[in-house]
Amino acid sequence: MKRILPPLIPMLLAIAISEIAVRQAWIASYLVPTPSAVLMAMIDSRVELWQAFLKTSSGALLGFALSTTLGVAIAVLLSSSRRIQRAFYPYAVFFQTVPIIAIAPLLVIWFGYGMKTVIASAFVVSIFPVIANTLTGILSTDPALRDMFRLYGASKRTTLFKLSLPAALPQILTGLRVASGLAVIGAIVGEFIGGEGLGSVVDVARTQQRVDKVFAAVLLASILGLALFGLINLISNHTLRRWHASEQA
Repeated sequence: MKRILPPLIPMLLAIAISEIAVRQAWIASYLVPTPSAVLMAMIDSRVELWQAFLKTSSGALLGFALSTTLGVAIAVLLSSSRRIQRAFYPYAVFFQTVPIIAIAPLLVIWFGYGMKTVIASAFVVSIFPVIANTLTGILSTDPALRDMFRLYGASKRTTLFKLSLPAALPQILTGLRVASGLAVIGAIVGEFIGGEGLGSVVDVARTQQRVDKVFAAVLLASILGLALFGLINLISNHTLRRWHASEQA
C-alpha cells in the first residue's frame, strides 16, 4: 500500500477534477473529454483499439529489441579505440538530433507502408540512449580492475565479458529505460506516416473530431510505454539487487 497509494491518490484526484470541470463546462468537452467518455470510447471501440494496441506493441518491441542489440554492439565497438570513437560517435549523436517526424517520410520511401516503417522509426529514435549509456558504462570501468585483469593475462574478450560489460550493466539498464519510452514514441510517429496501430487510430479519430477516442488511444500508448519501463525495472531488480546500491535500497 505504501507503494500504490502515493501515485494512486493524485491520479484519482485528477480524474475526479477533470470529470467535474468538463461536466460543469469549465473546460470545453470538444477540447478535453470527461474520463467517463474516454472509458466509454475504450469499451465501444475495444476490438479496434486492441488490434491497434497489438500492432503498436509489435512495432515498438521489435524496434526496441533491434536498438538494444545494435546499440550495445556499437558501444562495444566504439569503446575499443579512441580513434574509432572520435570518427563515428558524432554520427550516433546525429540520430538523436534529427527529429523523427522530419525523416519519417523518408522511411516510408525506403521501407514502404506497414510494419517495416514502424520498426525503423522506433529503432532510429531509441538507439542513441543505448549507445551513449553503454559507452559511458564501459569507459567508466575501474582502472584498478582493468590493471588486475591485464596483470593476470586476461584477453580483451575476457575483460569485456567478465569485467567491462558487467560493470556497465547499471548504465546499460538506464539507457534501456529511456529507450523503451522512446521506442513507443517512434512507433506511434511511424504509424502516423506509414502504418497502422494506435498512431493511425489517433490520426483517424482526429479527422473525425473524436477527442474521446484520441485520448483512449493515447492512454493505451502510455500503458504500453509504462509496461516496457516496468519490464526493464524488473530486469534491473533481478540482475542488480545483490551487488549494486541502486537496487538495494
